[in-house]
Amino acid sequence: MNPFSIVTPEILDLSEICMRNSQIDPSLYGKYDVKRGLRDISGRGVLAGLTEISEIQSFVMEDEEMIPCEGKLFYRGVDIEDLVGGFIREKRFGFEEAAYLLMFGELPTNEVLKNFQKLLGEYRSLPTSFVRDIIMKAPSADMMNTLARSVLTLYSYDDAADDVSIPNVIRQCLQLTALFPLLSVYGYQAYRHYHDGQSLYIHTPDPELSTAENILRLLRPDSSYTDLEARILDVALVLHAEHGGGNNSTFTTHVVSSSGTDTYSAIAASLGSLKGPKHGGANIKVVRMIEDLKVQVKDWEDEEEIRAYLKALLHKEAFDKAGLIYGMGHAVYSLSDPRANIFKRFVEKLSTEKGKEEEFRLYSLIERLAPEIISEERKIYKGVSANIDFYSGFVYSMLDLPLELYTPIFAIARIAGWGAHRVEELINAGKIIRPAYRNVQQRIPYCVIADRK
Repeated sequence: MNPFSIVTPEILDLSEICMRNSQIDPSLYGKYDVKRGLRDISGRGVLAGLTEISEIQSFVMEDEEMIPCEGKLFYRGVDIEDLVGGFIREKRFGFEEAAYLLMFGELPTNEVLKNFQKLLGEYRSLPTSFVRDIIMKAPSADMMNTLARSVLTLYSYDDAADDVSIPNVIRQCLQLTALFPLLSVYGYQAYRHYHDGQSLYIHTPDPELSTAENILRLLRPDSSYTDLEARILDVALVLHAEHGGGNNSTFTTHVVSSSGTDTYSAIAASLGSLKGPKHGGANIKVVRMIEDLKVQVKDWEDEEEIRAYLKALLHKEAFDKAGLIYGMGHAVYSLSDPRANIFKRFVEKLSTEKGKEEEFRLYSLIERLAPEIISEERKIYKGVSANIDFYSGFVYSMLDLPLELYTPIFAIARIAGWGAHRVEELINAGKIIRPAYRNVQQRIPYCVIADRK
């Protein structure tokens, strides 16, 4: 094993000391009314800022009481269902339109959208030798780390890297939006080649193609894909592009941007947040959970067998024994996640094209049964429904996308929202974001080193 990676006995001893002296009495959080995770017991977030970029609606107020409602998501005031429905009816790709709407606050005209698409196409080109000198060197097993390293390295290629004027930051954010597919897919191809001994494919992007089309073009050995594949991936990108200022990675964008730092540092920090399995990696957990279910359950259409497995999950007796049914529930939504509702319609079409109808029925059955079982087994303060992660992993698997790229694809979409929030934070620059933490450590006298035990 690499000596650099070894946890030595000395580190284990130090870890015991650290854990012994760092555990906080859980009752103190209630005593001091600490909103853990910046959320109250009902799941409502602590108001930490204002935004015009997106809105999540999960309840309505009636007589000063929060009444759960069907979930809604708005990009710059536009209902996401109307946005998706619009470009689907006109048989257009929608991610670029959504990115423009999020950054600039209005729906583009046909001419404006064409010019914006052309600009992104022009930006979809890495600096000379970047692939050879950066991406091909020391490829990481985790593509999110590869992506973050590439973003930080791009700082060195930008002569105006520290310029935080709005035009320059917009330029940087749009360039990153255009480059994320290349950085992600090339990073995966490099790792696959050097660690797994697979053939190395470095396809060049086509500036005339959409972001979704280019992802599939870059990834597949023959660069081929069906129209339905590209359009469903495009819908996935639109639905993941933005989700309010309070989600962990976007809040990270605001926090780091409020310090006045450069765009590359801010976005790298957001990538670090999104990498976490509690945030961007959730759809991978769903796929692995379903794979385990397929092994444990003999009849995928037997409701009682499925119920028993789901209960075993909650009782920490199945899969990873975490006590969770992955893909169920959301920090904000209760009755429904609008993104999951939109996505499900397209998932069914793709499952038919791929001959995966039986698996789609399995997902649908779990979606119906899981909320019932969770409400029976757990004390919950709001409704539980399938979230977008429940279906996105299934879609990516049908598209033959490798697990290593599931979270980077999330990032390829969310960079549109991060960029918009970074610009919004800088335009409305106020104080550096610094929430309060209460110290609960008792005072102890200093002891000279000779008397310490």
